[in-house]
Amino acid sequence: MVADIILKSRTIVVFTGAGHSTESGISDFRSPGGIWSRFDPSEFTFQKFMASEEGREKYWQFSSASWPEMAAAQPNLGHHTIAELHRMGRLDCVITQNIDGLHQKSGIPDEKVIELHGTAHWVDCLECHRRYPREEIHRRFEAGDKVPRCEACGGIMKPATVSFGQAMPVAETAEAERRSAACDLFLVAGSSLVVYPAAQMPLIAHGKGAKLVIVNMEPTPHDHYADVVIHGKTGEVLPQILAQVKAKPD
Repeated sequence: MVADIILKSRTIVVFTGAGHSTESGISDFRSPGGIWSRFDPSEFTFQKFMASEEGREKYWQFSSASWPEMAAAQPNLGHHTIAELHRMGRLDCVITQNIDGLHQKSGIPDEKVIELHGTAHWVDCLECHRRYPREEIHRRFEAGDKVPRCEACGGIMKPATVSFGQAMPVAETAEAERRSAACDLFLVAGSSLVVYPAAQMPLIAHGKGAKLVIVNMEPTPHDHYADVVIHGKTGEVLPQILAQVKAKPD
């Protein structure tokens, strides 16, 4: 059924969450055993980061511990399936809650990936807005620079990700809303759909008449809006759907 919906659709938006990248070895946040079962998220808010050097050092320790895993991660079959939809000319864009850059690694161009929660691959100066490659700053951290400062202005630097209490990126959020409203198929892959405003995107699409397909391991609060719900791993389900698409005549 999903293959038929894809073949009938002209503007497909794929929305991915943490569950889409767990098969690449990246820990998620909210599932049992996830990151927030081991750390208290209230300790890593944007406000605490900005409030003190101690808060920034604690944040950098937490963030840097997970960077090697993320830097080494490779796209899984789910990522490659979405990239194949792009190569087939069927993908309008990917809207992702993930910060791992795996969609770009799979071959989807930057301009087709909307990163609602930022990216771990860059570090931003919050004062002069200079941007540094994460690997460069990580080497400084490993060498003993526990709270890296901007080389240009001495300003506070932070990975280019959205922390609790930090404002969402205005341009990316607006573009995600626009693309969601304009699509005729909105495919959710590996998101619990509990974090707002990101979780509003499928509701925007549904409200404008788009078909809604949700692929996730667990039920989501939006399942009752969906035309199709499939509970399973995205790296297993999406390739099966793509195979069905390719087996059908256009």
